[in-house]
Amino acid sequence: MSRKSALILGVSGQDGSLLAKFLLEKGYTVIGQTRSVEGSPLVNLDRLGVTQDIDVRSADLMDQESVTQLIDSVDSDEIYNLSGQSSVGSSFLRPAETFKSHVLVVLNVLEAIRKSEQNTRFFNAGSGECFGETARSGADEDSPFSPLNPYAISKVTATMLVANYRNIYGIYGCTGFLFNHESHLRPEAFVTQKIVQGAARIASGDREKLRLGNLDIRRDWGRASEYVDAMWRIVQQEVPEDFVIATGKSNSLQEFVSLTFQRFGLSWEDHVVVDHSLFRASDIHQNVGNPSKAAKQLEWRAMSDLPALVDHLIQG
Repeated sequence: MSRKSALILGVSGQDGSLLAKFLLEKGYTVIGQTRSVEGSPLVNLDRLGVTQDIDVRSADLMDQESVTQLIDSVDSDEIYNLSGQSSVGSSFLRPAETFKSHVLVVLNVLEAIRKSEQNTRFFNAGSGECFGETARSGADEDSPFSPLNPYAISKVTATMLVANYRNIYGIYGCTGFLFNHESHLRPEAFVTQKIVQGAARIASGDREKLRLGNLDIRRDWGRASEYVDAMWRIVQQEVPEDFVIATGKSNSLQEFVSLTFQRFGLSWEDHVVVDHSLFRASDIHQNVGNPSKAAKQLEWRAMSDLPALVDHLIQG
């Protein structure tokens, strides 16, 4: 029996790197896309020790011909799109780039699959941000979209494209609505790593004050290595469907900050400054997912609670 193969678009990012490691451990042949093999740092793959086990290819995902050539050349069983601009904050500064990196890329991939007539299964990374403000019970697959920022709007559009090609052309395409998921591979531009790295420097003697925005916001934080398992399970389903992937629990940013500083033997109140210039008018107060469908159909549940996640981020 031949080995399954998977093409990961955006293989050098947090999710792409973790998924590559996960699939290699399952015996897959893994092909990874990056914009330029020569120019793109593969730091995350290096940190996970899997760079040499992956066939890394160059392709410009915003160019239809480049995407078509890549997909035709690899003829993979599964394609995972984990590419694109991944910061909500940056989407306000670069809305056009954000939209293209999510919507145009997904359209190019879907068109390439349609024209190739391959039996490829396609997973697209959606976001919990698509649902905007949620109730305490959490958003599920039937919850209405209510995007509140350019990042979320582009993710909603990409989700609808996948559903459209699934319904009209019979393509095996599905979306995983991934709520916040973190690892030590995140750059410091993300608030979780900003907090962890800042607390670590302060514990080492740095006299800086950590400047943060609204500490009252509540998010559904999970561990990224568990979420790539869910991505794979989604693509193994006989019928393509969309799934919410989340812990089902929300915590405030203040709780995250407090736990992190506690782990370093510090009181966060002595070292954190709330900076109102970092507040966003469209900030979601509460964003939490209801993963009951994933639990029932995928037999997947998030295993790490917030304290375990904080420990993981600190230990690296």
